[in-house]
Amino acid sequence: MKDQNELSKKPDSSTDGSAKKLPHDHGQQTHIQQLQDHMPEDREFSHIANIYKQIDDEKRLKIFWLLCHVEECVINIAAMMDMSSPAVSHHLSRLKASGLIVSSRKGKEVYYKAADTKEVRLLHDMIEELVDITCPIS
Repeated sequence: MKDQNELSKKPDSSTDGSAKKLPHDHGQQTHIQQLQDHMPEDREFSHIANIYKQIDDEKRLKIFWLLCHVEECVINIAAMMDMSSPAVSHHLSRLKASGLIVSSRKGKEVYYKAADTKEVRLLHDMIEELVDITCPIS
């Protein structure tokens, strides 16, 4: 039986910078090493997780989807969503802070629309595929 010190040891990393040797060999060491060599950094997964956190609310997700199709002000978004303006503003601030939407001022009004980024396009496509809807504006 292994003592406590041996059980608490982490798998060793090789000194040449290659992948860690795993505690159990299931005959996939080459494949596992390739995965480890190409695994993105934690910060990259953190960025993706942050994007998903911004759309973890169905109303916010719907607002995001709407803004992928139209540039609109808070009052009109609130009317379309059957929500109060302060509630919509809260969702918009979260979406804007994450970089999923952008805003522009036209006179006294602030208008919001989806940002023109790869992440936004992928997210929009994913929503439409998962909901099985067709983009009304092509």
